[in-house]
Amino acid sequence: GEGRSNACACVRMSVCTSVRVGARACPPATCRGRAPASGRPPRRLGSPVTRRAPAAPVPPPAASLAGGQSLGSPGSAELSPGAAGLANTGRRQRSGGGSRAPPPPAIGPSALLSGVFFHSAALQPPPPPPGGQPRAPPQPGGGPVAAAVVAAAAGGAGSLERIRADHERALREAKETLQKLPEEIRRDIRQDKEKLLQDARGRKEAGAPGLPQRLFRQPVGAVGQEPSDPDVRQKRDKIKEMMKHAWDNYKRYAWGLNELKPISKQGHSSNLFGNIQGATIVDALDTLYIMEMKEEFKEAKEWVEKNLDFNVNAEISVFEVNIRFVGGLLSAYYLSGEEVFRKKAVELGEKLLPAFNTPTGIPWALLNIKSGIGRNWPWASGGSSILAEFGTLHLEFVHLSHLSGNPVFAEKVMNIRKVLNRLDKPEGLYPNYLNPSSGQWGQHHVSIGGLGDSFYEYLLKAWLMTDKTDEEGKKMYYDAVQAIETHLIRKSSGGLTYIAEWKGGLLEHKMGHLTCFAGGMFALGADGAPNDRTGHHIELGAEIARTCHESYDRTSMKLGPEAFRFDGGVEAIATRQNEKYYILRPEVIETYMYMWRLTHDPKYRQWGWEAVEALEKHCRVDGGYSGIRDVYNNHESHDDVQQSFFLSETLKYLHLLFSEDDLLPFEHWVFNTEAHPLPVLHKDNGNKEDDQK
Repeated sequence: GEGRSNACACVRMSVCTSVRVGARACPPATCRGRAPASGRPPRRLGSPVTRRAPAAPVPPPAASLAGGQSLGSPGSAELSPGAAGLANTGRRQRSGGGSRAPPPPAIGPSALLSGVFFHSAALQPPPPPPGGQPRAPPQPGGGPVAAAVVAAAAGGAGSLERIRADHERALREAKETLQKLPEEIRRDIRQDKEKLLQDARGRKEAGAPGLPQRLFRQPVGAVGQEPSDPDVRQKRDKIKEMMKHAWDNYKRYAWGLNELKPISKQGHSSNLFGNIQGATIVDALDTLYIMEMKEEFKEAKEWVEKNLDFNVNAEISVFEVNIRFVGGLLSAYYLSGEEVFRKKAVELGEKLLPAFNTPTGIPWALLNIKSGIGRNWPWASGGSSILAEFGTLHLEFVHLSHLSGNPVFAEKVMNIRKVLNRLDKPEGLYPNYLNPSSGQWGQHHVSIGGLGDSFYEYLLKAWLMTDKTDEEGKKMYYDAVQAIETHLIRKSSGGLTYIAEWKGGLLEHKMGHLTCFAGGMFALGADGAPNDRTGHHIELGAEIARTCHESYDRTSMKLGPEAFRFDGGVEAIATRQNEKYYILRPEVIETYMYMWRLTHDPKYRQWGWEAVEALEKHCRVDGGYSGIRDVYNNHESHDDVQQSFFLSETLKYLHLLFSEDDLLPFEHWVFNTEAHPLPVLHKDNGNKEDDQK
């Protein structure tokens, strides 16, 4: 399994060498993903949880009828190629390598029931755009995007009534299905698929309105000044050479494929992307641009123009495709102004919309982008969607509305907030699992690492990206941080601050590499902290950075393990074999970068350079860069995967750490969870006038 979510076939927690899930990736031993189930186990595994704002009671037919299975894909034997077992979830689930899951078993009655139970909602195609009417251009501060946000924010009892009606209808359909023969169920599924495809062809033939014309302005900080310090300049040049080594070998041995096997010197495929190819190319576009690798950027752009194809009949991870492909294309457009990137981003965004066709609007984790049929990871609690996956769409989808003039993207992600705000949160915490049919929490498992991480990151960045006008996002973020401080943050006997995981009220004193991003998040949000707690949030970020540095410093290779523990007299050390791997992850370096920018304390550059030296010594090979299976061993055992996020995140954050602050300044840019920079939508940025021109 692979991916960034905490879900992999082995559920990233096992052993995925090249996967990131909601949390990050799985250990190299079992699979190639994040937690034993997948790629950012986005970019996790775990037990489900519950939330806050009281919602009217909802009948529980889904759980009882589905029997706790995954929201199976209709006709899983014929409709979900190679998707079983992919589990990656959250900001930081990261995808890794790994072979596809074995063919699914013959369809049994329970599987058929599971597929049909959610079948009607999943098969409703999104409404076509008004025929012949061009979409209105985006207008900051007003216009369709703002209208969508306002409309989505307005609650109402009608929504609860619709949810009840959906449940009752699903119950009736399930009962009717129980009386059908398996052959009849298969026939119904085939007919629905054919109808969906016919509708899609009809919309395509009718022709969709073109994108609004948009006058491109050179963005602030797309290219920065040379560092004034010769030593810093020399170190930054070395990081650029590392990027060239990674890129040149990908081009030589795996061009056009998703990732590189640097030992085998061949391409590496991840189930997270279905049959979509070119993940490394799209992920690396903005890194090439800001490093001023102009020829490489040009060849990457030409490949996107001629070869990037989303018309594939395959199941993809909505989370991973969004953060890597949509995020990478949006960023490349905003930096370069090349129209091909905007068109491809909007095209892909439209293909992801059917994932939201659930009774609550909480999207499926997996989607066949040709048929529009979605489902969730089989390992997720009671068929739940993952917090870090459905909570890590907001930034990209708001920008899709901004660039396309179509408010539907922003409406979809604002509706997710409406669902969350109706729910009770246990102790103010957000569980990792939410059922998209019932709108209720699954297991009460809370993590700021895999399965949860990037949800919190996107609350803060949604507020920053709107030029600090998204008051709802701001409140949700700071309320969540308060609950995290109260219930999850602890200090070891040795004085190290760490973030534990919460399982039904009990703490597991473990911290994942993925969780190390939180140091940078706390510091980035310090300026808006309530009750004059700015200094406290900066200090909290610094303490997390120190703990994560210790997790690196206490290994033989000076590279951090996938997870480390604080129990049994152990501090910041991995105690389980399947937690000792390192798959080129960026989260610790990401926190160093934020802490440097916000404090200019030289120790963060020193720690970053230690990581560069360790990467060069232990991960660099003739064919690129490879992850390590055991960072406590004195001899390298490589996992043979060069993750796309190594180029997108790890090397980009290192480059920014040794650059001047005028390169992608925080007042003008926010980074998505794959480190793709997206511009702040300033209230007075003049885009309305530009769009009209």
